[in-house]
Amino acid sequence: MFKKILIANRGEIACRIIKTARRMGIATVAVYSDADARAPFVQMADEAVHIGPSPAAQSYLIADKIIAACKQTGAEAVHPGYGFLSERTSFAEALAKENIAFIGPPVNAIAAMGDKIESKKLAMKAGVNVVPGFVGEIDDTEHAVRISEEIGYPVMMKASAGGGGKGMRLAYNEQDVREGFEATKREGLNSFGDDRVFIEKFILNPRHIEIQILGDQHGNILYLNERECSIQRRHQKVVEEAPSPFVTPKMRKAMGEQCVALSRAVGYYSAGTVELIVSGADPSGESFYFLEMNTRLQVEHPVTECITGIDLVEQMIRVAAGERLAMTQDDIKIDGWAIENRVYAEDPYRGFLPSTGRLTRYRPPVAGWTEDQEANGRRGVEGVRVDDGVYDGGEVSMFYDPMIAKLITWGKTRDEAADLQIAALDRFEIEGLGHNIDFVSAIMQHPRFRSGELTTGFIAEEYPDGFHGAASTPELVKSLAAIAGFVATAEADRARHVDGQLGDTLEPPARWQVKIGDAVHDIEMIDGDMHVDGEHFDLSMEYDPGDRLIEAEVGDEELAVKVSKMRTGFKLTTRGATHVAGVLPGHIAHLADHMIEKIAPDLSRFLICPMPGLLTTLHVNAGDAVEAGQPLAVVEAMKMENILRAEKSGTVKIVNAKAGDSLAVDAVILEME
Repeated sequence: MFKKILIANRGEIACRIIKTARRMGIATVAVYSDADARAPFVQMADEAVHIGPSPAAQSYLIADKIIAACKQTGAEAVHPGYGFLSERTSFAEALAKENIAFIGPPVNAIAAMGDKIESKKLAMKAGVNVVPGFVGEIDDTEHAVRISEEIGYPVMMKASAGGGGKGMRLAYNEQDVREGFEATKREGLNSFGDDRVFIEKFILNPRHIEIQILGDQHGNILYLNERECSIQRRHQKVVEEAPSPFVTPKMRKAMGEQCVALSRAVGYYSAGTVELIVSGADPSGESFYFLEMNTRLQVEHPVTECITGIDLVEQMIRVAAGERLAMTQDDIKIDGWAIENRVYAEDPYRGFLPSTGRLTRYRPPVAGWTEDQEANGRRGVEGVRVDDGVYDGGEVSMFYDPMIAKLITWGKTRDEAADLQIAALDRFEIEGLGHNIDFVSAIMQHPRFRSGELTTGFIAEEYPDGFHGAASTPELVKSLAAIAGFVATAEADRARHVDGQLGDTLEPPARWQVKIGDAVHDIEMIDGDMHVDGEHFDLSMEYDPGDRLIEAEVGDEELAVKVSKMRTGFKLTTRGATHVAGVLPGHIAHLADHMIEKIAPDLSRFLICPMPGLLTTLHVNAGDAVEAGQPLAVVEAMKMENILRAEKSGTVKIVNAKAGDSLAVDAVILEME
């Protein structure tokens, strides 16, 4: 077994690998850029080596720096995590030349599966179902149009070397192909250095199912059940679960055996994932097709660990050291249900735009990397596990992926795992930047999610007009009104004890009017008991002024609420939505009807930067006439390009920025007459 390994990655996956290595008695080496100098994974590792500036292209993506760090520290092996160099054959080959073990699959397998066109050909030879499409060289746009018409619309155009949701365009008609083909080529060339494109049939009601593969260097290859990753946005996974609510034992066996056959065809070993697209419109489950194989550890691997009890990182290390798998296919069971939500630094209330900045408050529901024992199947604490790579006061920079943490829950049933997610998300405190906690909580509560009727179009179909918070019941609003009244009473009681006040000490107000949305409730404290609208309300809670998280009992149910103070009330966040509670003392509440409503200013003549980012392109100049919907600028942040369009027709009056400028959120790029 290795004595020391280096992790050629950062963030939560570096922490994840270090945690397992430490348990195995293996020393670890971290490499870090300028931006990560104070990151948790640097602190967790036994040694750390600085490898360059913040941009990944100048640090984490330079193989020579990783190899130099190995030589400097005496690391015998490298675990690449995922992303960065994990699927670069040149990196694995360079390590081999230096006699440094690569904790991953063989080079030939990485090469074969990294090319989407060649991998499809291999899959067909191995007897794996593939999506109808064209896997040869496409000459030009006209050729692409002819191919698309032969396959039948809709079709998906994909960059051959693409990944991570990039280099993909969906076409419903000829016009879409003509507009998207060249763009797909350019994206493939710019992002991956390869402009080849292939076209395939787009599957109706598609579900994204993936099979976890694990093999050793002695010819043993197993499938560790499936994961469902259908809930995606921009082809990026948001929610993952294991097992899938759609897959039957018969389907699981058929999928697993085909994926093992494909793995065997390329001599695969280590952990890997075969991604399949499954037609949800076919209840037989026979319409499943090969998409691609990821020759690395997956972000969503914890849900597989939870239901199988197998530490995938440990197995990867043991396989790289030449050990045989200690289990057989018959040993692979399914115990319970696991769900993972990716907590991202993005604002769902503003079109999911990236949100960078400092975490002024970071309090996960359980501490990240809380030590759990092998006996509980890597399920964290009471079924709640947090894999993170950030810290309270740390910064989420623009240089890397916007993931803050992964929240994993395990239960005996799917509903139990989902309920644990909702409760844990309510207790997940993040301040200082935008995040998607409300959004993923809303998904966990959504009737369609609970029914298991999922497709990759779930988010687009269920939130066509964007996300505006999870729907709330009148009962929940009533509970929040009662909590707001309790908090207001506590704040008023605290205020009356401030020294140096004129006059006699007054009793705190006991009557309040709380308005949440259109709902108005009268709250009164009588002899320590809560009354709502004249009736006794069963509420048990504690609150000290300054508390940010309230854990209340409403009847027999627990309710965790994050609270922040406003000038005329409180913001209460729970169950996937933020509720503004206006709170007024009962004796003056009627006066609010006489207040003039403030009308929001018209900002449609301004082009406002919706997020911190780099202005890469400015399409117009002062004096140019523009039409509504016309692209005006492109802002890039966290590897994502965002096209900003004109809200209305007009003429550009003033331009305040130029291409190459770094812009703050809400910065005015230009003004129209």
